Amino acid sequence: MLSDGVITLHRYTLQDADDLHTAGLESVTEVYPWLPWCHPDYTLEEAASWITGEEHAWEEGRNYEFVIRTQEGAHVGAVGLNGLHHVKGVANLGYWVRTSQTGRGYASRAARLLGEFGLQDLKLKRLEIVACVTNVASIKVAEKSGALREGILRNRIQLHGKSHDAVMHSLIP
Repeated sequence: MLSDGVITLHRYTLQDADDLHTAGLESVTEVYPWLPWCHPDYTLEEAASWITGEEHAWEEGRNYEFVIRTQEGAHVGAVGLNGLHHVKGVANLGYWVRTSQTGRGYASRAARLLGEFGLQDLKLKRLEIVACVTNVASIKVAEKSGALREGILRNRIQLHGKSHDAVMHSLIP
């Protein structure tokens, strides 16, 4: 478990499936444009299946997905490292926050905590945050987390069958 005194990050378990499902349905309007898994018909079974897959990915060292909770235990959202390339020491850092918990700085706190975990504990050399150029909220989180903006990557993200330019931010040791 990781904590900064305001939030905690803990590894996903099947006990988190209900919270993930509820948060996803609550957040469809805001999250679906950027993360297609968060669709209007998102089911509890989809949440549980994803968690089971991520438990295996963790054991294999492919992904490290965490639940974000307040110190009081309220479910906030998620943050994770995925797309790990151990030889190059690079991973993608992603995050999302449920609609009822946005605007409180939780995502940038979570990104900083996970950045420390990735760079210090996993000894990675580079964490990349890639966000669609029109995803203003995600770009602000990247900036507030201390990531450095590197530039625009053309046609980097595929969303809902269309290519989109993305902003690249990175964290390095």
